[in-house]
Amino acid sequence: KAVACAPRGKRALWMLNIQVGTQSISPLMWAIETGSLDAANAIIQDLLTIRADRDRYYYGMDILFERHPDILKRLCVDAPALLKTFLDGLIWRCRTTENGQRRVNYYVQHLLIDMDGNFSKATEWIVDSKDPKLICHPVVSLVIDLVWSRVAFRNFLSGKTWFLFTIIIFVSSQSILSHINDDSHEASGEERFLVFFLRCFIYICSLGQWLVKHVAACAKDIRNKDFVRIGRCPVPAYWAEWHGACSFILTILLTTMLGMEPILHCLPDTHGKLFTEVCDASESLLFPYSLVSTVATLLYFLLLSDLSVFSTRVSAYVLVCTRVLSELFLFLFGLCFFALTFACAISALQQNNRDFKHIDNSIVNLFKVTFGMYAGSNYDTLYDAPALLIAVFVYVATTVIFLLNLLIAQLNCSYQATYLDMLGYARLNRGKIVVNTMPGVSVQRWERFVASLHFDDRLEFGEGDVGVTGGIQMWEPASAHITTVDSIRRFGGSTSPAAQWPEEDVHGDDDVDRFDRMEKMMEKALKKLGRAGGTGSKVNSTLSSGAGHLSSSDGSSHNLSQG
Repeated sequence: KAVACAPRGKRALWMLNIQVGTQSISPLMWAIETGSLDAANAIIQDLLTIRADRDRYYYGMDILFERHPDILKRLCVDAPALLKTFLDGLIWRCRTTENGQRRVNYYVQHLLIDMDGNFSKATEWIVDSKDPKLICHPVVSLVIDLVWSRVAFRNFLSGKTWFLFTIIIFVSSQSILSHINDDSHEASGEERFLVFFLRCFIYICSLGQWLVKHVAACAKDIRNKDFVRIGRCPVPAYWAEWHGACSFILTILLTTMLGMEPILHCLPDTHGKLFTEVCDASESLLFPYSLVSTVATLLYFLLLSDLSVFSTRVSAYVLVCTRVLSELFLFLFGLCFFALTFACAISALQQNNRDFKHIDNSIVNLFKVTFGMYAGSNYDTLYDAPALLIAVFVYVATTVIFLLNLLIAQLNCSYQATYLDMLGYARLNRGKIVVNTMPGVSVQRWERFVASLHFDDRLEFGEGDVGVTGGIQMWEPASAHITTVDSIRRFGGSTSPAAQWPEEDVHGDDDVDRFDRMEKMMEKALKKLGRAGGTGSKVNSTLSSGAGHLSSSDGSSHNLSQG
């Protein structure tokens, strides 16, 4: 009612900008900041309602984003309850269907493009909210899928192709070629040179790339004073993500491998075999080097798990696996506690079994018992010490029967809780990758993508009914979202932008409307009967009074139904 008297051309502006002296106040932002969410909800609904007269359409989307470019961020932070209303207002669905398909317009221009023509931060704000249900909204899904499939996918794939190539080189130099001559303990000069060349490639190309990337990321976080705390130690914020932390650890391991490289330590003492790894100087380094290489290989393949983003189903499965890992760690903690407890207790027994003589041996063999690795013949020796046999039986009952079944129950409950939102978590993962990939997209490619969307073209609401700009039109199955009411408010009368919109019936009483239609149909039928028969006027007056009585009685029945 407060904006009912506003000119239709300035109605949206009245709800977004009020000039008080030299200050400009936004009623929408004021309602959000003061917690008046009902008022804010009403303003958003009014702004994103499409109205039409005989000359033009009126839609407040452009004015809303011009006045508040960060409206989505403000809603995510201060009023997440209004996000659904806001996003639903960016969708128009046709009431009628064609060949089992329904026309749908998604007005997503400002979610894709900011005021400067660059990639909007809307996706970043949505991903930062970490809401698996919000990310599955049709508008958000459309934006992320569009950017992923037509822009970010190629850049991400090219980066992962290079990373996959470096993994192949690393595995070839550390796991394949280094053991190809284990039987003869002699490698040819060509093989030694190939191993040296591949390791130089890893140290220069892979390690060099990681060093540049981490130095730039650390410098950016330090410059922006963006830190997180691990315990009491402040670290760069990008370490908070598992990908950043794993790649940083991998960089440290590759640097350590370079410092421990046996080939470099053997260069002064080759004994006539250039690029050999076996010499007096490298003898003490071979095992530590292989241990570091093993951990680096595991991290390489762990970082490769990002490729699951190509399939939402596979990505959801990977995310479910990571989310139930906490239950596995709890089981391992409990298992270690019981193994240490029973190992100390068994070692205190007076018994001569060599497998359980000392605490360290007892712990190892108890773990073997739990995982079914303890030889069956060794159980026979336990009969010589009944107290030891009873202790082992109690341990088996505690770990194998109780802890393992408890783990299964916990995994089942955790999976059921995560399964409901696993698609949302998968889309959050894809959205995060889109946000991280977009800075590497060239300006020319981005401009070609934006031009292909034709946001300047007006979208049709029907055959020959041209609507407003800023959207993408798609078709969906008619049964996907059943729509029986036209969401566009159409008005006759004056088409002047200075004129007010006619007063709307905000109550929308369906029962009253139904009886009104029945009354009009009866009046038309009476007129036809009156023209056809000679006693039309008499019948018409009689039935009209009956229709009036029906009209008054339906109002009272409606009041009774509400009471």
